[in-house]
Amino acid sequence: MAYEIIRLPLVRVCHKHVQGGDVPRLKNSRLRWFTVLALVLAGNLLLVPRLLAEGVPVVTARVGERPILRELRLTGTVTAQRRARLSVAVSGLVAELTVEEGDRVEAGALLLQMDPELARIRLATAEAGADQARVRLQDARRRLEEARQLLPQRGIAETAVRDLEAEVEQARSLAAGARAEAELQRALLKRHDLRAPFAGVISAKLTDPGEWLDPGQAVFDLVGLQSLRLDFSVAEDYLTWIEAGTAVEFALGAMPGERYRGTVRSVVPVAEPGARTFLLRVQPDREALQELLPGMSATALLSLETGRSGLTVSRDATLRYPDGRVVVWTVDESEDGLVAREQVVSPGVSFEGLVEIRAGLEAGDRVVVRGNESLRNGQRITLVDSPRQR
Repeated sequence: MAYEIIRLPLVRVCHKHVQGGDVPRLKNSRLRWFTVLALVLAGNLLLVPRLLAEGVPVVTARVGERPILRELRLTGTVTAQRRARLSVAVSGLVAELTVEEGDRVEAGALLLQMDPELARIRLATAEAGADQARVRLQDARRRLEEARQLLPQRGIAETAVRDLEAEVEQARSLAAGARAEAELQRALLKRHDLRAPFAGVISAKLTDPGEWLDPGQAVFDLVGLQSLRLDFSVAEDYLTWIEAGTAVEFALGAMPGERYRGTVRSVVPVAEPGARTFLLRVQPDREALQELLPGMSATALLSLETGRSGLTVSRDATLRYPDGRVVVWTVDESEDGLVAREQVVSPGVSFEGLVEIRAGLEAGDRVVVRGNESLRNGQRITLVDSPRQR
């Protein structure tokens, strides 16, 4: 129904023109359309030989010889060189916490205070005992000095002088012990305040005000942010290939698309039981340190020297077929100009966007790296290389 509604006016218009004697005008209009169509087709036919003569545009590059590298990809984690689980040295009641998880602290910053009342009483008692012992020692020394002055006049027996000397030594020992006890109580009182041993961030809080703590009980996890590193697990097969100072390129899971650099700091020569892997530690460059946080995931790429050289081509130059063949398209000169030739090659390792070619090419050969997807053997081509690639 819709088709008939649309077609009806057209039929009526055509019928009107025919009845009005407009048949010659319709014929002239059709003739003009056929003329335009013929001119377009003729133009296309004239362009085809020109396109065939110029050939398919391609980008090429020379086969070069260079040291062959082996790429090693690893996954690991950002770790802190300084990490500590802080605990209290004395027993007591938690009076106050001055930090929470995520707080950054400087070295020596106060983190926790324990109730110091009992410790202060014990210190006061110890200091009083030390004062008493000091007074007793002074009195014993005074009496000994008086006895020694009477000894030449035989106003006192020698045994009594020796007893006073022993009493002085005993008082001296008691005074030293009392001073040590006072120092101990003073140190214990000082330990009622827990301070940060180094600058970092509080990663965990394990207690709250009002809790009773025993010596050695953990209260905070502190992670240093000044000395961060990356730890990777590497298979034992690669140990002989990696040495300190090897350049490393790595990426962070939290920073997609960003690439950072570092160097191998050390390979810990102890394997993880059952895994046959070793710990590889990487020192990031200074620019990367600003982006790192402990616990971040990281992927690293190491370019390891194999100690040999070989021919290489761009990875884009190689085409792999389902039957296992690997081919490249080379540039050959013929009577009609430059043509593409299919060449089967034997590839080696891949690295840095290149493929090692072990057989099938020679140094200096020109291979197609762009426009090689639909080439035919012997097809005319036109080079559109940049001067650097020529």
